[in-house]
Amino acid sequence: MTRINLLPWREERRLELKRQFFVILVGVAFIGAGSLYLVDMSVNNNIQQQKSRNGFIAGETKKLENQIKEIKELQSKRESLVERMNVIQNLQGNRPVIVHVFEDLARTVPEGVYYNGIEATETTLRVEGFAEANNRVSNLMRNLSKSEMFRDPSLSSVKNASKDAKDGWSQFSLSVKQGLPPSDDGEG
Repeated sequence: MTRINLLPWREERRLELKRQFFVILVGVAFIGAGSLYLVDMSVNNNIQQQKSRNGFIAGETKKLENQIKEIKELQSKRESLVERMNVIQNLQGNRPVIVHVFEDLARTVPEGVYYNGIEATETTLRVEGFAEANNRVSNLMRNLSKSEMFRDPSLSSVKNASKDAKDGWSQFSLSVKQGLPPSDDGEG
């Protein structure tokens, strides 16, 4: 005899497939959620690492900026010191020149001429003084033009100084350009 299964097997099969579908759906949802969680953790971890790198770079940048500021300060101090050294060297170098200028000024003064004031610029001396006579001023100008230290004497003014206690004396003002200093030949 043949057996006939009258049970609703198709219905059971459909229910079994539906249950398997829901189990697979829940499994895929859990796997998807887990994957999403892992991806989120990885992204957050990468963000935190990048933030720490950015913080490190910002800190190092500040250190470098401070070092650059210190270097600029040191460079300005160095430039200031170099300028001071140059001024001192120029003053040291001009010392003998000033001595020679005053020595030649004293040597070129003829008798009967007195200096009242001397004003110096870089290349020119302005001399004011008194002379017994006008020809003494001429002698002074000749002596200055013969000197190695001076050139191109130019008389600015000569006037009678009778207002002062020196009757008969002339007050003069002249300028002279400084020439090259004499070379030192070992003479002291």
